[in-house]
Amino acid sequence: MTDTVTVTDSVPATDHPGAVAWDTAERVAGWVGSRSGVPAPYRPDLLQQDFEELTAQAEELVADSTGLRSSSGPARARVTDRAGWVHANISSFQRLVGPHLDRLDPTRLPSTNRVTALLAGPLAIAGRTATGTQMGLVLGWLSTRVLGQYDLLLTEDAVEDQDLVYFVGPNVVALEKMHGFEPREFRLWLALHEVTHRCQFTAIPWMRDYFVSLVEEGLGSLDPDPSRFAEALKRMTEEIRAGRNPLRDNGALGLVATPEQLEGLHRIQALMSLLEGHGDVTMDRAGADAIPSAARFSEVLRQRRKQTRGPARLLQQLIGIEAKLRQYEEGERFISAVEDSGGPELLDRAWRGPEWLPSLVEIRNPAEWISRVGASPALST
Repeated sequence: MTDTVTVTDSVPATDHPGAVAWDTAERVAGWVGSRSGVPAPYRPDLLQQDFEELTAQAEELVADSTGLRSSSGPARARVTDRAGWVHANISSFQRLVGPHLDRLDPTRLPSTNRVTALLAGPLAIAGRTATGTQMGLVLGWLSTRVLGQYDLLLTEDAVEDQDLVYFVGPNVVALEKMHGFEPREFRLWLALHEVTHRCQFTAIPWMRDYFVSLVEEGLGSLDPDPSRFAEALKRMTEEIRAGRNPLRDNGALGLVATPEQLEGLHRIQALMSLLEGHGDVTMDRAGADAIPSAARFSEVLRQRRKQTRGPARLLQQLIGIEAKLRQYEEGERFISAVEDSGGPELLDRAWRGPEWLPSLVEIRNPAEWISRVGASPALST
């Protein structure tokens, strides 16, 4: 009889902390974020008052400009520091991706012999720590760059921690001082972008569930097969020989994804391009009268997105941030082409349901989406 050792035989259920050491990630990210100083003077209490007022004003401007009004009550602003932003994002990651990543934990996989089972414990601990450290380095770096964020994931925490529009105070003030921005104008302009994202997910009834389903579908198909990495190296070599950047569109995840997973990634990319482009267009359009400096703010942030060089640029490519930055540009070009063809009314068709959304090909070739939603009887009613 074969001596088969299962997970429950080798490791007690209480010893399954998962594939990522989340506490390590948070500590490392906090250390990285603390390396960038806090501008002086810095008054988070006054900044909180400002953003509470300006977020309410932004919500009215967005509603008037887009016709989108949240069904979840007024938007609530929260000014946080870099460590607070990291904590909020790690909490979101744990809720959304944690269960899927835990499928890759060796201690949760059945073992065919006792030696493998015994090794799985220490190797898994080392792997969790390494993964947590890597995630912490990425989040720590991002925490020094992010200005604002809408957290669309409803938490299991207290009500006051749900459905928040975050602003990373030290980064906002540092950028204002660096470029001599008028603070109230700049903060209203930032609030417009984040409130637009909140309206997209709370005023369009199907949007949040659809987005979460796309993410869960992609993560749910993660395959712990090590041969996937060998295929990734082969694919990377082929892309380089063809003169293409293998990290351009999907970062490192795209290299290990199956064709089916890539298709899911492309659906997410298309949706995010539409939402990010819509956010940028709305923040400029809705704030045109209230924010005289909007054009300057927009140009500075566009240049800021492009200025990363050296190791930080490689990091952006590896984790897909560079692909995200292109989402702003591609989304804006798509929206411009659609509105040039049929005005805002044509763009509004994208909010009718998932089948009305543009594909990634259509984002990059707007005429195809315009033809489809205008010509198809099923989509033009």
